[in-house]
Amino acid sequence: MTVRTPRIEDHPDLAELRLRYEEAAETPTAQVVEGLTFLSGLYLAISPWVVGFTSHTSLTASNVISGVGLAVLALCFATMYGRSHRIAWVAPIISAWAIVSPWLVAGPAPSVGAIVSNVIVGLVGLICTIAMMSVGRRRIADTAGLSTSAQSFREVPRP
Repeated sequence: MTVRTPRIEDHPDLAELRLRYEEAAETPTAQVVEGLTFLSGLYLAISPWVVGFTSHTSLTASNVISGVGLAVLALCFATMYGRSHRIAWVAPIISAWAIVSPWLVAGPAPSVGAIVSNVIVGLVGLICTIAMMSVGRRRIADTAGLSTSAQSFREVPRP
């Protein structure tokens, strides 16, 4: 007798978890945060031309690559958060890189405008990406009947 093992994608708990993440992504707060993250990624990518530090090629390349990456992640979160929430930890790292990159990339010292631009867009991106990660977790905790405090470790009976 052959027993068919179900695929993990067909597991009802996984489907329910994805549904909860999708519901969290549909809230107005999540949509605003995702939009701001997308805009900060776009600005980071075009900032060398807006601020005028394209002669600093290594910082320009860093900003373009980081900005495009952040914008793509924001689009992933906005369109399919249930499948992309596992890589949400990358977005705050990209934003933190934008903050420190003017001092860490090779080449001549960047202008004050480049530094201020990177720090501001990095902080906005960092705040938005952390908020994006917490929206999903807070929504899941709320729908499970848990608070986000130490009580979240207690076992919740299933219906």
